[in-house]
Amino acid sequence: MPIDAAGVLGAAPRVREIAWDHKDVQLYHLGIGAGRPATDPGELRYTLESRLHVLPSFATVAGGGAPGVIRTLSVPGVDVDLAHVLHGGQRLRLHRPVPVRGRAAAAARVVAAYDKGTAAVLVLRTEVTDADGPLWTDEAEVYVRGEGGWGGERGPSGRPSPPPAEPADHVAERVLREDQALLYRLSGDWNPLHADPEFAARAGFERPVLHGLCTYGATLKTVVDTLLDGDVTRVRAYRTRFAGVVYPGETLRVRMWRQAGTERDGAERYGAQSGGAGEAEEAAEVRVAVSAVERDDAPVLADTVVRYG
Repeated sequence: MPIDAAGVLGAAPRVREIAWDHKDVQLYHLGIGAGRPATDPGELRYTLESRLHVLPSFATVAGGGAPGVIRTLSVPGVDVDLAHVLHGGQRLRLHRPVPVRGRAAAAARVVAAYDKGTAAVLVLRTEVTDADGPLWTDEAEVYVRGEGGWGGERGPSGRPSPPPAEPADHVAERVLREDQALLYRLSGDWNPLHADPEFAARAGFERPVLHGLCTYGATLKTVVDTLLDGDVTRVRAYRTRFAGVVYPGETLRVRMWRQAGTERDGAERYGAQSGGAGEAEEAAEVRVAVSAVERDDAPVLADTVVRYG
């Protein structure tokens, strides 16, 4: 039965209380590959509680529980087989640095439902606010095979754009652990696609695949460590499109292109709470492309941009 788009878009936001502390942050960082070498001062920023800084992509798992992709499936009007669900893309905007420990309200609702004919695309937006105001906004783009056909708006093209033609300014490689998915799922994403070989086969994969959000986090860490001297507070926004799967144990090749500074208006401004309405901030961007080295540089993340200041 096709998705009930009207019911999905008309559903009230679902608000849940979330809380986290240094243990959750450390587990997340280990789950995306931090801590190697274990005594490297740069890695201790991610693993040692006395020096801990929070990588902004931690926002995608803060408070535990199901990730945005799974929460989308519990919205009224959505009744689909998890094996037909793919994570299409992720966007994150920071209003303030993510604290090492916190308590906040997360309000989530589907803000778009697109009919691709043979599939549906749902966009779940989550606004997270604590006692001091907005913390972050994230959006998960969920692709559901076989659930289109209700005659709705087709939406933007899902085809990823090619990376820049010129050579990358920086290239880094990150080797993933064989048990990376088993470690990452302890942060709350229990989808059996990432652990159960039989479920993975039913979904069309040769073996369990790595969580897209694990690759998302590992990539942001690579950019922060390579270009921002490990300063996580400089990240303003981060977006990507998931272009292919990653298998645990593979090597990620992360190519980075610096972009010119751009003006952002008040609605997009990082740290908007500290400035006046409409105030602009100069920010820079880096374009990123990620591929799997062992599979002839098969693309895994595309249309990836990190904005920083």
